[in-house]
Amino acid sequence: FKLPSPIQSQQYRAPYLYEGDENDLCCQAMKQCDPTGPLMIYISKMIPASDTGRFYAFGRVFSGTAKSGMKVKIYGPNYIPGFKKDCYQGGIQRTVVVMGKFIEQVPEVPCGNTIGLVGIDQYLRKSGTITTLENASPIRTMKYSVSPVVRVSVRPKQASDLPKFQAGIQKLLGADTLVQAYLDPSTKENIIAASGELHMEVCLRDLQEYAKVPFIADTPVVSYKESVSEKSSSICLSKSANGHNRLFMTAEPLGEKLTEAIESGLISIKSEPKERARLLVEKFGWTPEEAKK
Repeated sequence: FKLPSPIQSQQYRAPYLYEGDENDLCCQAMKQCDPTGPLMIYISKMIPASDTGRFYAFGRVFSGTAKSGMKVKIYGPNYIPGFKKDCYQGGIQRTVVVMGKFIEQVPEVPCGNTIGLVGIDQYLRKSGTITTLENASPIRTMKYSVSPVVRVSVRPKQASDLPKFQAGIQKLLGADTLVQAYLDPSTKENIIAASGELHMEVCLRDLQEYAKVPFIADTPVVSYKESVSEKSSSICLSKSANGHNRLFMTAEPLGEKLTEAIESGLISIKSEPKERARLLVEKFGWTPEEAKK
């Protein structure tokens, strides 16, 4: 089985990968795999640099040529065109080629190749888009068919090792695109979430390698979640205790884009009501009456 070359594959993949207009200058350059076009790089993961606490931003060049010292625009995974959140201006300090565990510095990397970038880890934690065009749209964020459902509480054996342990967790987050880590607001415990038991074993082993301090991992807990896949065909009725009030309800999916906005924090129950209603109307097609409720 032979995979098509970037010159062939990007002709039909670019319209799906690029979130902007298909006739956009960036999308056309991606289609043609043009090394002289605007720079478009998708960063898929972070690779920890040995014993420095920094990361190589690893990804693929879809158009243009990446060079050391270039000034670029950086879009994080939560960036939405038209907003300034998760959008940065930065520079590429060095360009490298990642070959297994070996890293080799090179002056430039043209499109069609994978690349490692130094200096981007201060802006991105996991993935994102890098471009040189001011009004470029981002490359679509990768979606996975699995989600982190196995959770484990972890803590260092010695309280004095907590800073090293936290640094190890940050390295794990950058190196593994599926793993999640957060601080439980009620118990104040560090929680690591993985997609399965085997994945969790790998994460804990990597955490030991990154943190280099002994820690305790509790028994894994599997979370169970349900969702709505389509609009309900029947109307549900509920009565109050005194029988004077009746509630009629149906259920339907919110939609993928709105779900992503809620998960990223762009839309929240804590948001200012007028601003939240405006976003729901302008970005997601809600009626003003629905948005105010």
